[in-house]
Amino acid sequence: MIMKAPRNKTIDISLEEGKAYFARSIRVQKKVVLSDVVDQVICGDTFEVMKYLPEKFVDLAIVDPPYNLTKDYNGKKFKEASDEKYLEFLESWITLLRPLLKENASIYVCCDIFSSPLVYEVLKKYYKLQNRITWQREKGRGAKANWKNGMEDIWFVTVSDDYYFDVDAVKQRRRVIAPYRVDGKPKDWEETSDGNFRDTCPSNFWDDISIPYWSMPENTAHPTQKPEKLLAKLILASSKEGDIIFDPFLGSGSTAVTAKKLNRHFVGIEQNEEYIVWAEKRLEMAETDSSIQGFSDGVFWERNTRPEQMKSKK
Repeated sequence: MIMKAPRNKTIDISLEEGKAYFARSIRVQKKVVLSDVVDQVICGDTFEVMKYLPEKFVDLAIVDPPYNLTKDYNGKKFKEASDEKYLEFLESWITLLRPLLKENASIYVCCDIFSSPLVYEVLKKYYKLQNRITWQREKGRGAKANWKNGMEDIWFVTVSDDYYFDVDAVKQRRRVIAPYRVDGKPKDWEETSDGNFRDTCPSNFWDDISIPYWSMPENTAHPTQKPEKLLAKLILASSKEGDIIFDPFLGSGSTAVTAKKLNRHFVGIEQNEEYIVWAEKRLEMAETDSSIQGFSDGVFWERNTRPEQMKSKK
């Protein structure tokens, strides 16, 4: 095992070291009922596994497929393809997903600047478009001959016009710089000993997300890990406690872990065995620590604005 600095919390357990964690995952090779797979990480090829899952069990699907980039996922390489080939890839899993969704289900699909138009082209054939979220990921290398790419997209679509959305669950707490008063009293903001704050409705541009860093407990060695704070927004807005969240490209487990922390059920599929070890380790950690960085008191805080002395009311 590689020795880390004391503050380095990155989860990068090897498969050999994490045999006990991997043993918690399951395999699905025949038709199953929901009780067989709920709150489970399934080891396998998502294109095969989805064929065996029960119909209409998903309340919310969060999908973070490989972008159309050449990337090494711990020995399993995804190669950049032509637009036509990538469209075929998208259509292959999107059509498999459709029978698994309830009629009031919502779907969020992650993508980058180049794959976003292609994702849109396929999604609009099967679902109702609701919005496109753009979030500022910041982390990344600079570019000498171009603008640094610091944004990613998430397409929000639904099966029908009957879908769940709770805007009050995803309010953002912003610091009030120029407070407005009526009759000497705060107007639409709260005055506290720690500062002045206003809870606002979120837009479809998110600039309050931090990519996981080595000092954060959620961080793993996965090359494209999504932050729990980002996933918490999707889950809280588009599902209720007890709902089932499905992720067919689970990676290091962020969707499942965040769902568990927010009292939802999950089903996740991942083919990389080492990533499964990391996911199961994080699920174990969530049993004793349900905190999500940047989310407390029922609101999402802007980065670097939450007073350290404020404690969660939960």
